[in-house]
Amino acid sequence: CDLETQRLMDVTEQSLHKGIAQARSGQRVVDISRAVQQCVEQNGFSVVREFVGHGVGRSMHEEPQIPNFVDGKRSPKLRAGMTLAIEPMVNAGRPAVRVLKDGWTVITQDGKPSAHFEHTVLVTDGAPEILTCPGDLPIALKA
Repeated sequence: CDLETQRLMDVTEQSLHKGIAQARSGQRVVDISRAVQQCVEQNGFSVVREFVGHGVGRSMHEEPQIPNFVDGKRSPKLRAGMTLAIEPMVNAGRPAVRVLKDGWTVITQDGKPSAHFEHTVLVTDGAPEILTCPGDLPIALKA
């Protein structure tokens, strides 16, 4: 891929890890959202608003919703034992997207590239644990 698309992917992955670092007991969902949004926007990209991360439990998409931007809504406090899907979706251009006629494919409205990275994370009393790492064991992020 070209250098700007690679930079988009690098920033999106970096924003994921900045968000994950906030997934600690006692923090709030908005702390994750703020960390992602700041990383993305400081690098000249935009955050998709139509889709959000979420809790993972008995169902795939549960509360709390985890926007990748500060939305001004009430922000739940994180507790040890919560499992979250943190998933920044970042556009090279404007934040707007649209769903194609197949009801599944999502593209940017302005036709510019987009990137999406995701991990499922366990909130603990200490460092968050990434449950979806490519290795054999979950990893914990250091403060």
